[in-house]
Amino acid sequence: MQLENIKILGLSGASELTKGVCKILDIKPIDVTISHFADGEILVRPEEPVRHSNIIIIQSLIKPVNESVMELLICIDALKRASASSISVIIPYYAYARQDRKSKGREPITSKLLARLIETAGADHVAVVDVHSDQTQGFFEIPFDSVSATYVAVGEAIKNIDRSNLVVVSPDYGAVKRSRNIAKTLDVGLAILDKRRPKPNVAEILNVLGDIENKDCLIVDDMIDTAGTIVGACKVLKAKGAKSVTVTASHGILSDPATSRLTEAFENKWLDNLYLTNSIPTVVNFKNPHVKIVDLSEFIAGIIKVLRSGNASLSEYCSSITKKIQK
Repeated sequence: MQLENIKILGLSGASELTKGVCKILDIKPIDVTISHFADGEILVRPEEPVRHSNIIIIQSLIKPVNESVMELLICIDALKRASASSISVIIPYYAYARQDRKSKGREPITSKLLARLIETAGADHVAVVDVHSDQTQGFFEIPFDSVSATYVAVGEAIKNIDRSNLVVVSPDYGAVKRSRNIAKTLDVGLAILDKRRPKPNVAEILNVLGDIENKDCLIVDDMIDTAGTIVGACKVLKAKGAKSVTVTASHGILSDPATSRLTEAFENKWLDNLYLTNSIPTVVNFKNPHVKIVDLSEFIAGIIKVLRSGNASLSEYCSSITKKIQK
């Protein structure tokens, strides 16, 4: 898919990120008016003609999530009715991705519902950064790209770590495949945390599988919500003799009481460094010398360059980032 006559539009969940992307691409973003009526209804209106243009919307579905979702849907509808040639949506953080299956009777599959809403609104293409569940791509009937910024964050994290003493730690069994690939890429060891989750947002670490004694441990996760899992993992690793613990996460949701838990982990030296991308912009409000924010502007600008070229591959683009951190 080659996109010519590209115009970029950033919504509330990614306004600063969009500015960074457009600066790299030397493109002026479309001005957009987002109004809220007294009863809570939302109006989204691009402030320039988009007829016969290929539009790229950048929007993270951040808190308040439902408002961010409606803002995106309304914007797509506005662009469709304004005769845009195509509408591509880049979603740095895709909400509802954890509701991807029925684990109990009478539960919804909200991730699929959201996919249908985006399609029905009129999107032609969707790209999501580090979606929580890979099966989300099967919920879309339009072209869908799952792109990973994991190695962008990992690349920053390992700059100050001695690789000869590094071990990648999977935060749970569900993340073993991702953690094994990272360990293979870095040519280092792998350990696994034996975790069970008795109820939502509650996790118990039962054991550590693998040698982490006197090692520099790197936990790579896709998101940190209330931080209970991560802080518990760091505490166990240090108790088992880890020399240092560094965590990277693509999405810093940081719902209460995440910041207080992480601050406690830093103070008690369970956690040494935390790397979060700005897929969720509010992470910049977490002021702590041990927290580093990894800017995704260049990464997303690269995605847009691939879309614009028409003959490049997003998979190859992501692979090129991976290769940069290989020995």
